[in-house]
Amino acid sequence: MKRYKLFLIFGVLFPTCFTTVAESVSYDRVLRVHDRKIIQFSQMIKEIKKKPIVLLGENHDNMRHHEAELDIIKSLNESRLPLAIGLEMFRSNGQNSLDLWTSGKLTLEKFLPFYYDNWHAPWPWYRDIFLYAKENRIPMIGLNVPTEITEKVARQGFSSLGSEELKQLPPEISCDVDATYMDFISRAHGARAKKDDASFRHFCEAQMLWDKSMAWHLLEFVKKNPGKTVIVLAGVAHSWKRGIALQLRRQSAIDYRVILPEIPGRVGIIDVTSDDADYILLD
Repeated sequence: MKRYKLFLIFGVLFPTCFTTVAESVSYDRVLRVHDRKIIQFSQMIKEIKKKPIVLLGENHDNMRHHEAELDIIKSLNESRLPLAIGLEMFRSNGQNSLDLWTSGKLTLEKFLPFYYDNWHAPWPWYRDIFLYAKENRIPMIGLNVPTEITEKVARQGFSSLGSEELKQLPPEISCDVDATYMDFISRAHGARAKKDDASFRHFCEAQMLWDKSMAWHLLEFVKKNPGKTVIVLAGVAHSWKRGIALQLRRQSAIDYRVILPEIPGRVGIIDVTSDDADYILLD
Protein backbone atom coordinates (compact mmCIF):
# COMPACT_ATOMS: atom_id res chain seq x y z
CA MET A 1 0.00 0.00 0.00
CA LYS A 2 1.26 3.47 -0.84
CA ARG A 3 2.67 5.36 2.16
CA TYR A 4 1.43 8.95 2.17
CA LYS A 5 3.68 11.65 3.54
CA LEU A 6 2.56 14.95 5.04
CA PHE A 7 4.81 17.98 5.00
CA LEU A 8 4.15 20.68 7.59
CA ILE A 9 4.97 24.35 7.26
CA PHE A 10 5.71 25.96 10.57
CA GLY A 11 4.90 29.68 10.44
CA VAL A 12 4.94 30.72 14.10
CA LEU A 13 6.38 34.19 14.55
CA PHE A 14 8.26 34.03 11.26
CA PRO A 15 7.63 36.39 8.33
CA THR A 16 5.77 34.66 5.54
CA CYS A 17 6.52 35.12 1.88
CA PHE A 18 3.26 34.84 -0.01
CA THR A 19 3.10 33.65 -3.59
CA THR A 20 0.49 33.51 -6.29
CA VAL A 21 -1.13 30.09 -6.52
CA ALA A 22 -2.60 28.78 -9.73
CA GLU A 23 -6.32 28.20 -9.88
CA SER A 24 -7.22 24.54 -9.39
CA VAL A 25 -10.23 22.30 -8.91
CA SER A 26 -11.56 20.99 -5.63
CA TYR A 27 -10.20 17.83 -4.06
CA ASP A 28 -12.02 14.63 -5.00
CA ARG A 29 -9.90 11.97 -3.32
CA VAL A 30 -9.36 11.68 0.41
CA LEU A 31 -7.11 9.39 2.44
CA ARG A 32 -9.03 8.10 5.47
CA VAL A 33 -6.10 7.65 7.77
CA HIS A 34 -7.26 5.01 10.25
CA ASP A 35 -7.75 2.32 7.59
CA ARG A 36 -5.58 3.85 4.81
CA LYS A 37 -8.50 3.74 2.35
CA ILE A 38 -8.99 6.26 -0.45
CA ILE A 39 -12.55 7.58 -0.29
CA GLN A 40 -14.54 10.24 -2.10
CA PHE A 41 -14.92 13.76 -0.73
CA SER A 42 -18.66 13.17 -0.33
CA GLN A 43 -18.00 10.12 1.85
CA MET A 44 -15.79 12.17 4.15
CA ILE A 45 -18.57 14.76 4.49
CA LYS A 46 -20.99 12.03 5.57
CA GLU A 47 -18.54 10.82 8.19
CA ILE A 48 -17.80 14.21 9.75
CA LYS A 49 -21.44 15.32 9.99
CA LYS A 50 -22.55 16.26 13.49
CA LYS A 51 -19.05 16.17 14.95
CA PRO A 52 -18.91 19.16 17.33
CA ILE A 53 -15.53 20.34 16.02
CA VAL A 54 -13.83 19.82 12.64
CA LEU A 55 -10.28 21.18 12.35
CA LEU A 56 -9.21 22.11 8.80
CA GLY A 57 -5.50 22.70 8.20
CA GLU A 58 -4.24 25.11 5.57
CA ASN A 59 -1.19 26.78 4.15
CA HIS A 60 -2.32 30.37 4.37
CA ASP A 61 -1.05 31.28 0.88
CA ASN A 62 -2.54 28.26 -0.92
CA MET A 63 -5.80 29.13 -2.66
CA ARG A 64 -6.63 25.50 -3.26
CA HIS A 65 -6.70 24.92 0.49
CA HIS A 66 -9.17 27.78 0.88
CA GLU A 67 -11.33 26.35 -1.91
CA ALA A 68 -11.40 23.02 -0.08
CA GLU A 69 -12.36 24.76 3.17
CA LEU A 70 -15.24 26.49 1.42
CA ASP A 71 -16.32 23.21 -0.21
CA ILE A 72 -16.49 21.57 3.23
CA ILE A 73 -18.37 24.50 4.76
CA LYS A 74 -20.86 24.54 1.87
CA SER A 75 -21.39 20.77 1.96
CA LEU A 76 -22.15 20.78 5.69
CA ASN A 77 -24.32 23.89 5.45
CA GLU A 78 -26.34 22.39 2.61
CA SER A 79 -26.97 19.42 4.88
CA ARG A 80 -28.81 21.88 7.14
CA LEU A 81 -26.35 21.46 9.97
CA PRO A 82 -26.14 24.42 12.36
CA LEU A 83 -22.61 25.69 11.75
CA ALA A 84 -20.07 28.15 13.05
CA ILE A 85 -16.60 28.92 11.66
CA GLY A 86 -13.67 29.24 14.07
CA LEU A 87 -10.78 31.40 12.89
CA GLU A 88 -7.10 31.42 13.75
CA MET A 89 -7.11 34.62 11.69
CA PHE A 90 -9.11 36.68 14.20
CA ARG A 91 -8.40 37.47 17.81
CA SER A 92 -11.12 36.82 20.36
CA ASN A 93 -11.17 40.52 21.25
CA GLY A 94 -12.24 41.24 17.67
CA GLN A 95 -15.44 39.22 18.05
CA ASN A 96 -17.76 42.21 17.84
CA SER A 97 -16.66 43.04 14.30
CA LEU A 98 -17.15 39.42 13.23
CA ASP A 99 -20.66 39.40 14.73
CA LEU A 100 -21.56 42.61 12.89
CA TRP A 101 -20.20 41.17 9.66
CA THR A 102 -22.07 37.85 9.76
CA SER A 103 -25.30 39.55 10.87
CA GLY A 104 -25.17 41.77 7.78
CA LYS A 105 -24.73 44.98 9.79
CA LEU A 106 -21.26 45.81 8.52
CA THR A 107 -20.38 46.71 4.95
CA LEU A 108 -17.29 45.33 3.26
CA GLU A 109 -15.73 48.79 3.24
CA LYS A 110 -16.09 49.04 7.03
CA PHE A 111 -15.15 45.42 7.70
CA LEU A 112 -11.86 45.39 5.78
CA PRO A 113 -9.96 47.53 8.32
CA PHE A 114 -10.93 45.02 11.04
CA TYR A 115 -9.80 42.17 8.81
CA TYR A 116 -6.37 43.67 8.18
CA ASP A 117 -5.97 44.63 11.82
CA ASN A 118 -6.31 40.93 12.65
CA TRP A 119 -4.70 39.16 9.70
CA HIS A 120 -1.80 39.73 7.32
CA ALA A 121 -3.01 37.70 4.31
CA PRO A 122 -4.62 39.51 1.35
CA TRP A 123 -8.40 39.71 1.57
CA PRO A 124 -9.01 37.97 -1.80
CA TRP A 125 -7.55 34.74 -0.43
CA TYR A 126 -10.30 34.50 2.23
CA ARG A 127 -13.00 36.61 0.57
CA ASP A 128 -15.25 33.78 -0.64
CA ILE A 129 -15.32 32.14 2.80
CA PHE A 130 -16.18 35.38 4.58
CA LEU A 131 -18.83 36.32 2.00
CA TYR A 132 -20.44 32.88 2.18
CA ALA A 133 -20.58 33.09 5.98
CA LYS A 134 -22.22 36.51 5.76
CA GLU A 135 -24.73 35.48 3.08
CA ASN A 136 -25.72 32.39 5.07
CA ARG A 137 -25.57 34.01 8.53
CA ILE A 138 -22.97 31.50 9.75
CA PRO A 139 -21.30 32.79 12.94
CA MET A 140 -17.55 33.34 12.73
CA ILE A 141 -15.57 32.99 15.95
CA GLY A 142 -12.25 34.70 16.70
CA LEU A 143 -10.01 32.14 18.44
CA ASN A 144 -6.62 33.80 18.68
CA VAL A 145 -4.99 35.90 21.39
CA PRO A 146 -3.75 39.50 21.17
CA THR A 147 -0.60 39.65 19.06
CA GLU A 148 1.32 41.63 21.65
CA ILE A 149 0.82 38.85 24.20
CA THR A 150 2.10 36.15 21.83
CA GLU A 151 5.13 38.25 20.93
CA LYS A 152 5.89 38.94 24.60
CA VAL A 153 5.74 35.24 25.45
CA ALA A 154 8.02 34.44 22.51
CA ARG A 155 10.59 36.94 23.78
CA GLN A 156 10.30 36.59 27.55
CA GLY A 157 8.22 33.49 28.32
CA PHE A 158 4.79 32.91 29.81
CA SER A 159 5.99 33.87 33.29
CA SER A 160 6.57 37.45 32.08
CA LEU A 161 2.84 38.15 31.65
CA GLY A 162 1.03 40.41 34.09
CA SER A 163 -2.34 39.86 35.76
CA GLU A 164 -4.32 41.80 33.15
CA GLU A 165 -2.75 39.79 30.33
CA LEU A 166 -3.38 36.51 32.14
CA LYS A 167 -7.10 37.31 32.42
CA GLN A 168 -7.35 36.91 28.64
CA LEU A 169 -5.76 33.44 28.60
CA PRO A 170 -6.23 29.88 29.83
CA PRO A 171 -4.04 29.00 32.82
CA GLU A 172 -0.71 27.21 33.00
CA ILE A 173 0.85 27.58 29.57
CA SER A 174 4.08 25.58 29.29
CA CYS A 175 6.19 23.79 26.70
CA ASP A 176 4.42 20.48 27.31
CA VAL A 177 4.56 18.51 24.04
CA ASP A 178 5.41 14.97 22.96
CA ALA A 179 8.72 13.96 21.40
CA THR A 180 7.44 14.25 17.82
CA TYR A 181 6.17 17.78 18.31
CA MET A 182 9.27 18.74 20.29
CA ASP A 183 11.47 17.65 17.38
CA PHE A 184 9.22 19.57 14.99
CA ILE A 185 9.46 22.76 17.06
CA SER A 186 13.21 22.31 17.49
CA ARG A 187 13.78 22.11 13.75
CA ALA A 188 11.54 25.12 13.16
CA HIS A 189 13.38 27.13 15.80
CA GLY A 190 16.73 26.41 14.17
CA ALA A 191 19.19 23.65 13.51
CA ARG A 192 21.30 24.64 16.52
CA ALA A 193 18.37 25.05 18.92
CA LYS A 194 18.94 23.62 22.38
CA LYS A 195 15.80 22.45 24.08
CA ASP A 196 16.95 23.71 27.48
CA ASP A 197 17.71 27.23 26.19
CA ALA A 198 15.40 29.98 27.41
CA SER A 199 14.90 31.25 23.85
CA PHE A 200 13.71 27.85 22.68
CA ARG A 201 11.47 27.38 25.72
CA HIS A 202 9.84 30.77 25.09
CA PHE A 203 9.39 29.91 21.41
CA CYS A 204 7.66 26.67 22.38
CA GLU A 205 5.49 28.44 24.98
CA ALA A 206 4.29 30.88 22.32
CA GLN A 207 3.19 27.98 20.13
CA MET A 208 1.43 26.32 23.06
CA LEU A 209 -0.19 29.66 23.92
CA TRP A 210 -1.80 29.72 20.47
CA ASP A 211 -2.91 26.09 20.53
CA LYS A 212 -4.23 26.06 24.08
CA SER A 213 -5.98 29.42 23.79
CA MET A 214 -7.70 28.47 20.53
CA ALA A 215 -8.90 25.21 22.11
CA TRP A 216 -10.08 27.13 25.18
CA HIS A 217 -12.08 29.63 23.11
CA LEU A 218 -13.52 26.79 21.03
CA LEU A 219 -14.77 24.94 24.08
CA GLU A 220 -16.27 28.12 25.55
CA PHE A 221 -18.25 28.65 22.33
CA VAL A 222 -19.42 25.03 22.15
CA LYS A 223 -20.61 25.15 25.77
CA LYS A 224 -22.69 28.24 25.02
CA ASN A 225 -23.94 26.92 21.65
CA PRO A 226 -24.71 23.20 22.01
CA GLY A 227 -25.66 21.44 18.80
CA LYS A 228 -23.50 23.55 16.50
CA THR A 229 -20.65 22.12 14.47
CA VAL A 230 -17.63 24.42 14.50
CA ILE A 231 -15.42 24.31 11.41
CA VAL A 232 -11.99 25.59 12.47
CA LEU A 233 -9.69 27.21 9.89
CA ALA A 234 -6.07 27.28 11.04
CA GLY A 235 -2.57 26.65 9.78
CA VAL A 236 -1.49 23.04 9.47
CA ALA A 237 0.95 23.44 12.37
CA HIS A 238 -2.02 24.25 14.62
CA SER A 239 -4.61 21.92 13.08
CA TRP A 240 -2.80 18.61 13.27
CA LYS A 241 -3.65 16.42 16.26
CA ARG A 242 -0.61 17.51 18.24
CA GLY A 243 -1.80 21.12 18.10
CA ILE A 244 -5.26 22.44 18.96
CA ALA A 245 -6.69 18.91 19.03
CA LEU A 246 -4.31 17.82 21.79
CA GLN A 247 -5.34 20.82 23.86
CA LEU A 248 -9.01 19.95 23.29
CA ARG A 249 -8.33 16.45 24.62
CA ARG A 250 -6.58 17.83 27.68
CA GLN A 251 -9.44 20.19 28.49
CA SER A 252 -12.49 18.12 27.48
CA ALA A 253 -13.84 14.81 26.21
CA ILE A 254 -15.41 16.50 23.16
CA ASP A 255 -15.37 14.65 19.84
CA TYR A 256 -13.64 16.16 16.79
CA ARG A 257 -12.11 15.35 13.42
CA VAL A 258 -8.93 16.66 11.80
CA ILE A 259 -8.64 17.21 8.03
CA LEU A 260 -5.30 18.22 6.50
CA PRO A 261 -4.20 18.84 2.92
CA GLU A 262 -1.37 16.93 1.30
CA ILE A 263 1.47 19.46 0.97
CA PRO A 264 4.71 19.33 -1.03
CA GLY A 265 7.42 19.69 1.62
CA ARG A 266 9.34 22.57 3.08
CA VAL A 267 10.37 22.44 6.73
CA GLY A 268 9.40 19.14 8.31
CA ILE A 269 8.00 15.78 7.30
CA ILE A 270 6.08 13.10 9.20
CA ASP A 271 4.45 9.82 8.22
CA VAL A 272 0.73 10.38 8.52
CA THR A 273 -0.95 8.25 11.16
CA SER A 274 -4.11 8.53 13.22
CA ASP A 275 -2.00 10.44 15.74
CA ASP A 276 -1.70 13.24 13.16
CA ALA A 277 -5.02 13.49 11.30
CA ASP A 278 -8.24 11.68 10.42
CA TYR A 279 -8.35 12.62 6.73
CA ILE A 280 -5.84 13.88 4.15
CA LEU A 281 -7.06 15.71 1.05
CA LEU A 282 -5.08 14.23 -1.83
CA ASP A 283 -3.75 15.95 -4.95
